[in-house]
Amino acid sequence: MADDAVRQYLTFSLCGERLALPSLLVSEVLDVPPVTFVPLAPGHLRGVVNLRGNAATVVDLSQKLELDAECHKPTCLIILERDYDGDTLAVAALADAVHEVVEVADADVAPPPDMGLSVPTRFVRGLAQVDGAFTILLDADRLFSLEELAAGGGE
Repeated sequence: MADDAVRQYLTFSLCGERLALPSLLVSEVLDVPPVTFVPLAPGHLRGVVNLRGNAATVVDLSQKLELDAECHKPTCLIILERDYDGDTLAVAALADAVHEVVEVADADVAPPPDMGLSVPTRFVRGLAQVDGAFTILLDADRLFSLEELAAGGGE
């Protein structure tokens, strides 16, 4: 049964919100290195970083998720391995803080509410109670799709 499945998520903070991404997609977490600006990129794409000789695109999730950028104080990068047309590429997501890996049963994931959520629901897989507080489980496939990365922030 799918409801019996338990998945692991990496929890992190962004603009005071507690969010999570599937831990299977995360290859590592790094302190924020120097970021090389890329002209004409959408505003939510901060640029690229050198990741052992390969370029990784840096995504400002606070802007992509329409959160208040004034409170955003990124301290780390969450490096995700994504498949784009058969090529595995690294994408780096800025986070204010990374917490821990938690296990969440699929049966304990509530659908996103129709209103009142701080981020666009199109990027949300669901909500889960973690340590007595709601954590927003992000839909990494949608959030880091080529279409979304190319689109302007806040659409």
